Amino acid sequence: MDKQATHSSERGIRIEGLKKRYGQGDTAVDALKDVNMVVAPGEVVGLIGPSGSGKSTLLKCLGAVIEPTAGRMTLGQDVIYDHGWKIPDLRALRRDKIGFVFQAPYLIPFLDVTDNVALLPMLAGVPNGESRKRALALLKALDVEHRAKAMPSQLSGGEQQRVSIARGLVNRPPVILADEPTAPLDSERALAVIRILNQMARQFDTAIIVVTHDEKIIPTFKRIYHIRDGVTHEEAGEGRGID
Repeated sequence: MDKQATHSSERGIRIEGLKKRYGQGDTAVDALKDVNMVVAPGEVVGLIGPSGSGKSTLLKCLGAVIEPTAGRMTLGQDVIYDHGWKIPDLRALRRDKIGFVFQAPYLIPFLDVTDNVALLPMLAGVPNGESRKRALALLKALDVEHRAKAMPSQLSGGEQQRVSIARGLVNRPPVILADEPTAPLDSERALAVIRILNQMARQFDTAIIVVTHDEKIIPTFKRIYHIRDGVTHEEAGEGRGID
């Protein structure tokens, strides 16, 4: 096995034959029928599809928010689901292994920027000093260190989204799930967010899935998964505009 293949097996995402059925009998709805995806460490992959195609359901399954019906999901070397959860503490899984970036930043309004980012590692048992050190390092990398003591209401939309990305990365998860992270942003800021996600993926060896309808950023992905009627189809992307 070559070096890259060995490296990729250590982290990243693998989804095999994933299914999700809601309900039973004649009223059953198959939201996911056959989902297969591989995202390597350091890679940002786009996930696109029409409304009702299964994107949100897939993200909730991968984020351990809802339980699939069948299939297999692997995070790094850990099989987290194989026709049943294989991880006893799903809350710890979400906290330690998965970072979330949403369309809205969802920053805590009464905490300053540093505390918003440092809170998650503190909840995971990381000492306060180390948590704040991690937070400040990420804020510096994302060019918002100068806003470290600001309150969320004092930030621009782009700054809030950068803080949200820092929060998603602060526990150094092997996986980040980004759900429409650029929808509220103009073209310049949307491309800046995607550029940051690519930089962070490479720097922290993180596998990132970006769910999007945003035509501004779709040409930036090197690989894209289309999901239609609960089935995934992979294709090469243009891979431009991210460096």
